[in-house]
Amino acid sequence: FNKLVRDKIPEIIAGRGETPFVHVADEEEYEKALTEKLHEEAAEFLENPSVEEAADILEVLRAICALKDINLATLEEVRQKKYNERGGFEKRIILEKTEE
Repeated sequence: FNKLVRDKIPEIIAGRGETPFVHVADEEEYEKALTEKLHEEAAEFLENPSVEEAADILEVLRAICALKDINLATLEEVRQKKYNERGGFEKRIILEKTEE
């Protein structure tokens, strides 16, 4: 495996009668593992767009924000500000090109 897993996964594995072998990542390894996990979860969501897969992406994003000292309330404020200034994606607009 050699990948980042949720905190209770070793307990769940042990509860099945298996022995999990784990270590705690240092800061550098953790950051790299979170990046890999975000890619993994995004790919899983694209393959199976569901609330469960979206929740996994959100959990990884929350961990990345905590690592980078990004406050979730501030994140939402910035998201809302950008939405107010530039809009969202509800209108499904595809920019084909621009000309001068």
